[in-house]
Amino acid sequence: MAQIIVDNQNGELAFRLERFEDLNQFDHLQRKNYYSIILLKGNNYKLSVDLSNYQLQGDQMICLSPYQPFMITSDEFCSGWLLNFHPDFFCTYRHQNEIETEGILFNNYHGLPHFKIYEEGLFCNLIDQISKEMDRDSIAQHEVLVAFLKVFLIEAVRQKKQFDKDIVPKFSDGQSEILQNLVDSIENNYCELHSPKDYADILSVSTKTLAGIVKKYLKQTPSTLISNKIVIEAKRELYLTSKPLKQIAASLGYDDEFYFSRFFKKKVGVSPDNYRKTVGFAKLEKL
Repeated sequence: MAQIIVDNQNGELAFRLERFEDLNQFDHLQRKNYYSIILLKGNNYKLSVDLSNYQLQGDQMICLSPYQPFMITSDEFCSGWLLNFHPDFFCTYRHQNEIETEGILFNNYHGLPHFKIYEEGLFCNLIDQISKEMDRDSIAQHEVLVAFLKVFLIEAVRQKKQFDKDIVPKFSDGQSEILQNLVDSIENNYCELHSPKDYADILSVSTKTLAGIVKKYLKQTPSTLISNKIVIEAKRELYLTSKPLKQIAASLGYDDEFYFSRFFKKKVGVSPDNYRKTVGFAKLEKL
């Protein structure tokens, strides 16, 4: 049974904790306008995120950003916990210096959207405390839940970092070094360079070689990596500032705001304007 807190101002979901015993609610492609954290137990299940597929097993945590498309299916029994929170309830951007979730748990365009849970007991204890607090409906409930959520996210970041460290490919064949150089190049040039050939030229490899390396390690294409980085930065600007779309598009290397709007909607599933309305609009400027 789900425990839900609704935003009294707009009637939308603010925070939810739910125990599930099957994957029925995840068996179709969906996008939500809030963060989703799924703690999943199962022997064998398939995760689809951003059109990439991952075959998983055991205890895993899946971390999804607002409007990130995902689906989970399995022919076997799976169970777990679902934790949702809207950016209005807790702004991860604002607390990035404290919890470091952006680029690790969320909006990590070149990393895996999941990790193997090393210490399940820590999360189970926090979930139990969150559940009890949601039942109380007492004074300062929001502040207490945010405190628990921050501890939960910090522990998730710690375990995700360890997971990434454990699975990082070795540099024996030089391919993973090229991959890291590609990620660094995208970070430094995404506002000006938008095509895989641009980055292949920087790295002195063929576009075919670059595509093969990205597919091998990340199960993506170079074009997807580049566009995902651009979209992440656009989301950040739409959420944190009141800049007009034309200015945001231009800062990301797009002279035609209408072309950029179509590009954004194709990637995210909603227009930039609707993203602002449903996820957040310049909230930090008002604080």
